[in-house]
Amino acid sequence: MPPASSLHRHAFQTRRRDRHLKVDAVLGTAVQLFLEVGYHRATLDEVAQRLSITKPAIYNYFRSKEAILYACFSRAVEAVNARTADTEPTARNGREQLRFFLGAYAEVMLTDFGMCLAIVDDRELTPRWRDKIVGEKRKIDRRFRAAIERGIADGSIVAKNAKLAALFLAGAVNSCARWFRPGGKFSRELVVEELVTRLLEGL
Repeated sequence: MPPASSLHRHAFQTRRRDRHLKVDAVLGTAVQLFLEVGYHRATLDEVAQRLSITKPAIYNYFRSKEAILYACFSRAVEAVNARTADTEPTARNGREQLRFFLGAYAEVMLTDFGMCLAIVDDRELTPRWRDKIVGEKRKIDRRFRAAIERGIADGSIVAKNAKLAALFLAGAVNSCARWFRPGGKFSRELVVEELVTRLLEGL
């Protein structure tokens, strides 16, 4: 079983009480495990072993494996919001707004946390956690639809149904997240560039 990254292990080897650093280490190690073996097969014992800590030490930061999965999902959603906070409002029209958002969404979905969001079914979560993450996903969907609706209104996008178009775009990005592998034949930058270009051609 591969160990956690040296950075993540170091977070627990140091005597510094940096809670954020240790939370990052748990999440980074767990998300790698989820992607490697699947959420159901992954265990907190394995996460702890990779970090060279005890399983009870993880409970100082997360109460359950499900809480860790939700936190991984949330990291992806937060990253999308952060990447579009400054650029999206400057868009000249709906098409440009959509390009900004689509590019940011694709970039995030091809990271470990994004791939986890795409690959692990949110139905794996109990209703309490599932309702929270579904609510965040709906916010992303509304942003897709808002850009498309703006583009239809200003003539920069040709689409008959904004809701369907948004579903198709998100689905295309999520499908890439299922086969993309960092360090593989195609770089993240190339995949994002080609994906955004081809998808916008259809609008």
